Formats: sequence, structure tokens, C-alpha cells
Amino acid sequence: MNILFNQKLRIALGCAGLLLVSLASSHLYTQSKTKQLAHQYQSFNNQQDNFVPLQSQIYFTSNKVAGPINLRLQNPFFTQQMSEEIIGKQKAVLYHYNLLAAAAPYSVVDEFKKYKFSINSSQIATPGKLPNSKVKFNQRDLLTVLVNTRKYFQYYASKDPDIMRTGVLATQGVTVADVLKTLDFMIAVLKEDITNNRATRLQDSKFINTNFRVIKWSAYNPKSKQQKQLRITKYAVFTHPGSRKKTSTFNIPIYSLKENSNNDKFYTRYTKQDVLSGIYEPGGREFGKVTTLAYLTRNGLEEAIMEGTILINFTDGYKAFFNVDRNNGMAYIRGLKATAQKRYWYFREVNAIKGYGYKIDAKISIKPGVTFAGDVLNIGLGKVIVIEHTQGGRKQLQMGVIADTGGAFLPNLYQLDFLAGIFQNKKEFGQNISQLPDYATAYFLVKK
Repeated sequence: MNILFNQKLRIALGCAGLLLVSLASSHLYTQSKTKQLAHQYQSFNNQQDNFVPLQSQIYFTSNKVAGPINLRLQNPFFTQQMSEEIIGKQKAVLYHYNLLAAAAPYSVVDEFKKYKFSINSSQIATPGKLPNSKVKFNQRDLLTVLVNTRKYFQYYASKDPDIMRTGVLATQGVTVADVLKTLDFMIAVLKEDITNNRATRLQDSKFINTNFRVIKWSAYNPKSKQQKQLRITKYAVFTHPGSRKKTSTFNIPIYSLKENSNNDKFYTRYTKQDVLSGIYEPGGREFGKVTTLAYLTRNGLEEAIMEGTILINFTDGYKAFFNVDRNNGMAYIRGLKATAQKRYWYFREVNAIKGYGYKIDAKISIKPGVTFAGDVLNIGLGKVIVIEHTQGGRKQLQMGVIADTGGAFLPNLYQLDFLAGIFQNKKEFGQNISQLPDYATAYFLVKK
């Protein structure tokens, strides 16, 4: 009788011990996770560490508790019962974690990383699924942008901490490591499919739904709360005539900063209007401090600044791409006409269309048709996006990578800018984009 009583007592104590430790672990974990999420912006350089896989937390707890009890208790029925209890508690903790993540606030920042407002995960990201349609993109061009974006992480992560921000998808448990895993997987699939001369599996929506988490992106526009789809704007590289020398036609200069400009940031004192008044021209008070790259029309300058890249056909027959390098540090004002903006960009000659990069020599080489410009600080560099719209009564899917950004996207959780191509003029550009949507349903793809 005493032996039976002692055995029952040990069982009861074991159960109580398990329950207390599990609840304590869950409570401590919940407290820790809540604090981490609440201080997400302040610790963005360490965000990956804040989202340790939940399975490891549960594994540690279950082993620490269940191990000693199972050594003392040899009853198979009791062991199965305890195992079911542990699994049940694990699921409860996981459910509680998901509830926390869904309700966790994210601090949206501007281009200077200053707090603007907070949103909840459920306002922007929910589980989704691609419709049964072919995903459109050029295989080789997408591979190029994926590879170049992946290399940027590899070579410049230590110098550009902005790309290590997980952004708003952190509240969905998506880390920078998940982004890299997604890029690596897509690169491997594309290389294999291109080598075997076949249509890539990444164009098969069933393959996408099977191998990726599909997260629907609902637009969040503080000024238009009813907007649910993303606004899809389009940008391009325009070809413009230009001259090495100032003429009556080509009288608007584009400049390049010299290497020592970082030591004396004189250029941050001058607005676009100051620059165009002639301060760098002969007789101007800052003459000799910058290098003149070309002379354009005023329209050519504004398009170059707006699009970020311009292809100049010089009167002497030379052709070259020129990309924005550094600006004067003055904020882009949304809604203000281009000629009235105070922000001014300095350019550099480049060998391809360039996207995101912390400095001109590091910028990602991008391709039209597979590149989106977006909010890199709050959405994240390297996010793979599929947009869905209806054309002629049929679902259309288009895939691209966030590999570019711009002043209009900091912050911006309701818009993407699609790189459409290289065009001679606005009319050709307009004809090309007439088949593209102004608004679309958007999805993030994250490798499972």
C-alpha cells in the first residue's frame, strides 16, 4: 500500500513539476518576445537574434522536464499521456506566440530612420496562395537580379546595416536568413532549369505554393485607409541626347562629386535651385569643386533624377549610362512638383542600370521586367514579390525582386515601382506600360 502510495505521489509531483516548469517557460518566453517586438526598431541590427526558432525553445523545455520524469516512471501508458500533454503545451505556446506576432506593433521609420507610426502585422501581412496561373518573367534576367542581390548581401552586409533590418515581416517570423535562403533556392532552381533548357519551375504557381510561404501584402496607406491593393507605378531608363559642352539646347548640367567631397560636404548646403543657378559653373562661387559629366535639357535632368538612371547619346557618338550617386541630404517632398523639389542628385557613369546600394560602386545591377523599387528599410531588400491582376478576364502573375529604392518609398507600405525598360521617350514608355496594372494584389514569397 505504501509502495503504491509513494508511486502515486511521485507521479503527482512529476506532473506538477512539469506543469510549473512549462508554464514558467511559456511565461518567460512570452515576456521576452513581447519586449523584443516592442523594441524592434531600437534593436534592428540584432533582429535576427530576436526571432530564435520557436522549436528550439520548445525542444529545450521538453527535454529538460520530460527526461528525468521518464527515467523514474516506466509505465508506458503514463509515458504516452505525458508525451501528449507536452505536445499539447507546445502547441499552446506556439498558438500564443502566433497571436503575439499577429498583434505585435511594428515601428515604421523614414529614410533618416526616425519613427513615423506603428502598425500591426495583421494590417499588412496574412497567409495567402497564388492562383493557378503561369508566373511571368524572363528567366535569365530574373536570375541576374537574384544573383546580384545575393552578392550584395554577401559583400556589403557589414558596411550597410540597413539591409539587415527584417522590416515589417519580422512580425511574421521572417528573418534575413529566410530572405537569403529564398534567394539561394531560387538561384539554384533557375540555374538547373536554364541548364536543362526548360521552362523554370518558378513559373508554376503549384510549385510556388508547395515550396514557399505565400504571404499576402495588403496595402497600408495612412492617407487612404480604404486602399487594399498595392499601387503599381512604373519607371524606366530614358534615352536622351546630350553634349559634353554647354549649348543653347543642352544647357542644364549634371555633375559628379569628387572623391574628397566626403571630407567637406559642401554640397549639402545647396538646393537644386542653387545648383542650377550656376554655382559650379565658371564664375560661380563653388567652381572647380565638382566634375561636369554632361549637359542636358531641363526635361532630361528631371527624368534622370526621377528615374535614377539615364542613357545619354552624346553629340560626338558616345553612349553611356549615368546613375544617381549622392544627394544633398534634403528630403524628397511627396506631392511637390519636380522642378520645385530642393533635393538634388549628383551622378556617376556606370556600366549598367543600377538599383539599390549604399554607395555608387556597390549598387546592384538590375534588369527591366523583374525589378521592383520599394521601401527597403521597412519592407526589406531582396524580398521576392508576385503581383496578381486580371487582364481580359484572366489572372496574370508577374514576379520580381525588390532590388531598388527611392525617396518616394521611405516610408511607403502601399506602393511598388516596376522597372519597365529602356525607352526613347514618354510616348513609347506609355504604350509599353498600358498593359500593366495601376493596382494589384501582391504576395511575398519566402522559402519554407
